[in-house]
Amino acid sequence: MKSKVLFITPPYHAGVVEVAGRWVPLNCVYLAGAAREAGFESVVYDAMTKNVGHKEIEGKIREVKPRFVATSAITCTLPDAIKVLETAKAIDPSITTILGGIHPTFMYKEVFSLSKSVDFIVRGEGEETLGELLIALDSSALGGKDISGVKGLAYRKDDSIVVTTDRPLMAPESLDKLKKAWDLLDWNDYHYFVIPGSRLGALDTSRGCDKECRFCSQRIFWQKSWRPRSPESLIKDIRVQKEKFGVNVVLLTDDYPTQDRARWERFLDLLIEANMGVYILMETRVEDILRDKDILPKYRLAGIIHIYVGIEATTPETLELLKKDISVEDSKTALRLLNDNGIITETSMILGLPSETKDSIEKTLGLAMEYNPDFCHFLAIAPWPYADMYEDLKSGIRVFDYKKYNLIDPIVEPDAMTLQEIDKAIVDCYRRFYMGKLKEVLSLKDEFKKNYMLEAMRLMMTNSFLINKIGDLGRIPEEVERYMNSLKTDRKKAAV
Repeated sequence: MKSKVLFITPPYHAGVVEVAGRWVPLNCVYLAGAAREAGFESVVYDAMTKNVGHKEIEGKIREVKPRFVATSAITCTLPDAIKVLETAKAIDPSITTILGGIHPTFMYKEVFSLSKSVDFIVRGEGEETLGELLIALDSSALGGKDISGVKGLAYRKDDSIVVTTDRPLMAPESLDKLKKAWDLLDWNDYHYFVIPGSRLGALDTSRGCDKECRFCSQRIFWQKSWRPRSPESLIKDIRVQKEKFGVNVVLLTDDYPTQDRARWERFLDLLIEANMGVYILMETRVEDILRDKDILPKYRLAGIIHIYVGIEATTPETLELLKKDISVEDSKTALRLLNDNGIITETSMILGLPSETKDSIEKTLGLAMEYNPDFCHFLAIAPWPYADMYEDLKSGIRVFDYKKYNLIDPIVEPDAMTLQEIDKAIVDCYRRFYMGKLKEVLSLKDEFKKNYMLEAMRLMMTNSFLINKIGDLGRIPEEVERYMNSLKTDRKKAAV
């Protein structure tokens, strides 16, 4: 009888991201596939998406009776991830607990100091490490393999912490061969709310980024490298999700899918040729949009409807501080090019750096409006304790509850502003930006884009974290409400 590995997502909720959809935990798909390939029975319980709490997680652990419980954490989800493992130990102390993810990779000493319920931390890329660890634990019970020989681990031994040799990143061609446990997901849970009736899937076209953005955690986790998957393997993954599980919207989860133009264009061509009727959501960089201006029509033909472009700042000084290797004018041009090609644009602005003032925030908002992306987020700088910028931000940190490190709640107090003033300014930027967009959106001739944006704005106004900050944001403008009600009526008629 195979030993069971139960993968659980931490039941953490912040607000912004969950307004638009329920997202596939792609890390669980890969790790459950790796555990199954190693000879173990895998079970995935996506507690975050199911919107359940620790009580329900306790019930799931009792039901499954796993030998191993595994979860992963970024900084803001760490407290809930630890509690998941503590719950497992409270139910059955013989359960082996495993924690992975960005924060534990770099902060393993801190994690072990926070809880005695964490047995093993997988540092870095997890699939090979997890498989070898599970096999070693099974073998060691029989007097076999020594766990210290598994690369990429941290664990306690007596009163000390053992850190094994770092695991090298897998070669790009190995990424294509990784097994994925798509069948272990409850596909009824995954939807992109902006497109009613949709089923949302996920795809990583590459891993890592070799750029120098100083606030970013991904580039550090992936060792400042970029490794692409083959276009053919990507089409295969989309086809599986479409044909077996009914997916019609796919999020590209990687930060930088477009780095290699020839490979990227090959992927676009294959998407066009496959004609699967799938919408694509993605992220990329300003310079690649400028580079690809001659093939942007292919983006739209391939099904790409929404692109997040990482701009983060509106002044040359702040761009230099963040090490964003772009100019203000290039950012404006990239957003305009996407708009000209019928692609919905999204970006974000980081607020609350030590030098922030009320005047600088006003300037940022004004330039964000001048950029005129379809969607803009105003985010509070989060001082990841392992990021390059941490030392620059450390003296201003006023909040130490990791659950608040979510880009929504201010953590760093600028020299000339209070946390409360930053919090108020963030909400005010959202309010003024989106109230200013309404007239423009209502006048759009592109009905798909018009309906898409109005649905997204309705979701933000009625379901987002902003309501908790200013109650009257939930009042949808009367003109928008009338239009949305007419859309619902039209949909009902079409369904009949």
